[in-house]
Amino acid sequence: MIIHQHFSVSALCNTYLVASKATGEALLIDPGSVELDLINLIEANGLELTTVLLTHGHLAHREGLGTLEKIYDVSVWASEYSRVPFPFNAVGEHDVLHLCNMEIEAIHVPGHSLDSVVWKIGGALFTGDVLHSGWIGRSGGYREQALLLQLIEERLFTLDENTLLFPGHGSPSKLRIETLFNLALRTRVSRRAVP
Repeated sequence: MIIHQHFSVSALCNTYLVASKATGEALLIDPGSVELDLINLIEANGLELTTVLLTHGHLAHREGLGTLEKIYDVSVWASEYSRVPFPFNAVGEHDVLHLCNMEIEAIHVPGHSLDSVVWKIGGALFTGDVLHSGWIGRSGGYREQALLLQLIEERLFTLDENTLLFPGHGSPSKLRIETLFNLALRTRVSRRAVP
């Protein structure tokens, strides 16, 4: 698996191009903006783009989809809870997809939004706005924030600590680094430890 990170200045969002080394089939995660340098990245590497995965339906993470669909014939995958204004293939909690010669697991982690999905591909997590390097996604209220923290611990921190983390905003990280240094998560863990 090959991962290319593309940062869109206009959308202030990371888009990830993930390709199979064996076949050259590729997918995009969160096409916030489709710019010429992203198209050049796909074409210069001779990749066959067939799939788009959305971590959630917020505009900054999907705004480039219309442009993308004018250039490539792609299938779009998103949470069964998504309310995006275009056709997509719905995935449920822990559905496993076999796309682009890769096994892809959908991990539903609501809190930032009801439709938030973390995509697990091999030893990598594409977290959208669920978990970032050093912080977690914002939520609409206290209960949603508590749910987000709980599900990050239950559904993500039970995975291998060396799993790579590719967030929707900011720099890549590792789960181990986040368990040690992510302030929102460390505060929750220390509060739990108090009798």
